[in-house]
Amino acid sequence: MLTLRFSAQDLARTRFGHSPLWEVVTSVEALKDPGGKPLHLGWARETRAALPAADLSLLFALVPIPTTYVPSFLTPVPRTGSPALEDELAALAATPAETVRADLDRFPVALPAPVAALYRDPGDGLARLADQIRAYWEAAIEPHWSRIQRLVEGEVMYRARSIARGGAAELFEALHPQVGWSDDTLRVRHRSYRATRTLDGGRGLVLVPTVFVWPGVFSQSTPPRQPGLVYPPRGIATLWESGPDRTPDALAAVLGRSRARLLAELGSPASTTELAARTAMPAPTVSHHLTTLRAAGLAVSHRTGRSVLYLRTPLGEALLSGGPT
Repeated sequence: MLTLRFSAQDLARTRFGHSPLWEVVTSVEALKDPGGKPLHLGWARETRAALPAADLSLLFALVPIPTTYVPSFLTPVPRTGSPALEDELAALAATPAETVRADLDRFPVALPAPVAALYRDPGDGLARLADQIRAYWEAAIEPHWSRIQRLVEGEVMYRARSIARGGAAELFEALHPQVGWSDDTLRVRHRSYRATRTLDGGRGLVLVPTVFVWPGVFSQSTPPRQPGLVYPPRGIATLWESGPDRTPDALAAVLGRSRARLLAELGSPASTTELAARTAMPAPTVSHHLTTLRAAGLAVSHRTGRSVLYLRTPLGEALLSGGPT
């Protein structure tokens, strides 16, 4: 059990971030132990066939199975909301040698040969590690990055509404089954880790939704690093979905087939253009129906850069599932 005690200032500075490097690390675990992450089995099969012939031994050795510990220099909490992979790799390559060795001293097993070489010469080893991460990223993550980003953006939008409705209590209580909140204290139920921390200095906590961490959670709480909690976003079961129209007939009878289909597609954020491509409807028709769904309180819109993304509201989800509102 990890126990994190918050001050009012810590709550005020709690924020979200999404890390390409965290997706890399947790996806390596999914690739090495597909039975532990069955949701990603299809991705794992596709990725094994696509992996380059380049040496990935150091990256893979740094993520042991079972994954009770990954060196903290490889799993930094994102400093901004959505850093680019190259920015994270630049920070990785600049990690001081003494930090690398201190993190590797906590490695749960005897250091494999590639990791032992990193320990002896951190500067050269980190450069090789960055190259391996780039090669792995291009084959395993980059082809799916826009899909991953859309799911994470939807997660952040949903949690922002949770904070608006019920504050930090609602945010943390519904975050993940292993996470609980009471008396200004966040408790994360880890099977093999126990610690109690007070978030000193009002630095807050960084929440990092990450698709490949499913079904569990990771935490980063070793001082002096920024504390972070890595957890799977809502709607993770839809990440790899594709296929025929799954619009409920009863809902289509009430809303009309087109609007019901669009509501069914809004489990993760999507733009008018994306929805038009998925549903084969003309973009003006999609835009008209989205305006109607939004006016009825079944969808919300959010501008991200030049795009406007739409997402189901809790009312829309209840209507789609047939549950109570």
